[in-house]
This record gives sequence, structure tokens and C-alpha cells, in this order.
Amino acid sequence: MADPAAASILELAPLSRLKSGALDPLLEEEIRLWREQLRWDYRASADLVRHYVGVQSLNGFALLAGGEALGYSYFIVDEHKGLIGDLYVRDRWRTAENEHRLLAAVVDALIRWPSVRRIESQLMMFSTARAATLPHSRLARAHPRNFMLAELAGVGGLAPGGAAGRVFIEPWAERYYEESAHVIAAAYEGHIDSQINNQYNSVAGARRFLRNIVEHPGCGNFFRPASFVAFERATGQARGISLASLVASDIGHITQICVHPRAQGTGVGYELLRWSLIALAAHGCRTVSLTVTASNTHAVQLYERTGFHTAHRFDALVWDGF
Repeated sequence: MADPAAASILELAPLSRLKSGALDPLLEEEIRLWREQLRWDYRASADLVRHYVGVQSLNGFALLAGGEALGYSYFIVDEHKGLIGDLYVRDRWRTAENEHRLLAAVVDALIRWPSVRRIESQLMMFSTARAATLPHSRLARAHPRNFMLAELAGVGGLAPGGAAGRVFIEPWAERYYEESAHVIAAAYEGHIDSQINNQYNSVAGARRFLRNIVEHPGCGNFFRPASFVAFERATGQARGISLASLVASDIGHITQICVHPRAQGTGVGYELLRWSLIALAAHGCRTVSLTVTASNTHAVQLYERTGFHTAHRFDALVWDGF
């Protein structure tokens, strides 16, 4: 086993150089940590990493000592944007220096990538960082976010809110993609979260964001029975959405909840959240999680009123202007 004190022998290697199975001990530790700290089953994501490393088609780097993988980070290029998918260093070697060494390697690679003009990441297991300490700090911004949890045992006690008479709520269906994309783009116009995820800045980007949530398991497996769209009774127009996934057999996650500006402050967000929580509890979920930008105080207060507490803090990191 590598000596954590022997920093001089650490080396960075492209993931494409690793042999199949080289990340297995590291990934098993990461799976345990996600389950213990976040209650998420990370195994499906870890299996995808194993697969793509095994076929030498994953961009990124591993931190090695004597051939043993102590940490790794990978990235994806999506047109003009680089997405850092994960960064994890094993507990025994987890230092700011080792984490930043990996982060600097992927950021450097993405900045040199010909088509990339922006980098985004939400690294759940990366130590909280100030933008000034990040690689290419002149281009970097760090947005603190909360990972929140709520137990669902008492969710039946959540009473209908004031919006219950003003909106009707429908189960999610594919025919609502377009209306929901317009709600997202309107809800996040000028919002701090549009600085974190630039897909919120246009209807086309919001449409793509929705399809990623519904059709791909990045934030768990989409759970249609707990996903809803709210419509204004008077006009029939979409006014809010709440989408949910399963991140373990008995753990739910709210992947997206937003309200059109014309309905904000009327209780629509609460009503949508209540419906999703009740549906997750009916499915047998014991706990539900969500993430929220810490400076979004109105949303944080709503979640706290419905039983959520902050269990973990992390940063959304963005580099642009290069």
C-alpha cells in the first residue's frame, strides 16, 4: 500500500493508460462514502466509470503511487462546455494538495480543448474551496450549495397550501417537455443558478436539461410517479414543475423544482414539493434529498419548513471567459 507521506512518488496518469480494474478499490470506497454520507447508491455510476476506463474511452486523470490509484477525476466535453463529472481521492490520501492536483489537471486539459469555452462542475466529494485557491483562479467562481435531507415518516402531515385552489397538478408526461422548458427558462432568468448551469439561460438549453434528467441516470433513475407539472386554473398555462428520481431503492431525490415568475410567492413550489414527497413516501422511500444554492434563501427556507436539513455542503465550480 502506498505511503501517504511519500508525496514525491505521486504521479498523474491519463485514465486511458489504466488497466481494467485499476480503479476498483477506489470506487468501492467511494460507493461506501456516498451511501454513508449522502444515502445515495453510487454503484451504477461507478460501474459506468469502470466500463469506460476498461475500454480506454474516458477522459481524465488518475493520481498514482507505485501503480496504485489513489484518486481520479474525469470530464466530458459537450459542444462548447466541459463538464467535470467526478473527482475523488481515497480517504487516507485526501489532502487539499492531492485534490487540487487532480482538479488542475482536468481544468488545464479542458482549457486547452479547442472547442471548450466554459467549464462546470458540482463535485460532491471535493473539499469546499474558495475561488481564489482554484486552478486558473482568475477564471473561476465557486458557488456554495447545500445537500439537504428529509425523513418521510411524517410527510402525510403536510397540509395543502394556499395554491391548491389556484392550480391543478398533473403527473409528468412527455407532452409537457416544451411547456416545462419555457417554465425553467423563465424561472431562472437572472437567477444565481443560471450562472452555475448555463442550460437554464435559454429554452433550448432547458429542453436539453430536461431530457438529461428524464432519460439519463445522472441524478438517479427518473421516477415518473413523483414528478408533476402545475397548471394555472384560470389560463391552463404551466406554472411550475417538480421532478424526482430514485437514488437508492428507498431513497428519493428532487432533481428539479421551479416556478414561473408569474406564480412565484403564491405557494405553487410548496404544493409541488408536497405532492412529490407524498408520492415518494407512498412508493416506500424513507428519505429524500435535494441540492440548493446556499444563497437562494427563499428556497432554503421552503425546504426547511417542509422538514429538510442541510447534511452536506459542497461547491458548484465554474470557469469561463477563456
